[in-house]
Amino acid sequence: MLTICDTHVLIFWQDDPGRFSNKAKTAMEAGLESKNLACSDISFWEIAMLMRAGRLRSDVDVGQYISDLSLTLSLTVLPITAEIAALSQEDYFTHKVPADRLIAATAICHNAPLISSDSKLQSVKRLDVIW
Repeated sequence: MLTICDTHVLIFWQDDPGRFSNKAKTAMEAGLESKNLACSDISFWEIAMLMRAGRLRSDVDVGQYISDLSLTLSLTVLPITAEIAALSQEDYFTHKVPADRLIAATAICHNAPLISSDSKLQSVKRLDVIW
């Protein structure tokens, strides 16, 4: 079974692993061992935007950063499908950020837990959020 990583989880793992809760760290380590970690492709876009805006490391090329993440975590990158796009618009999402809605919809669509510290996503009853 896949375990979906929110964008900030990918960044934390790469740049600041001390920010993980014990439960999230355990889930990441188990996902690494079983090679079942995944992310929505929108996470790569978010990382590129953060780097461009200067809110993330500037000492490395964005393509290299994303490539390193993918290889280090053996990530399965999941595309935004028509089903995920439609699901992201359901009323049970209170989140206004489109990327976060798509990431959550990806987890729901794949019936997979989501590693995230986002309290708004943690309140979505259809999501199994690990933090």
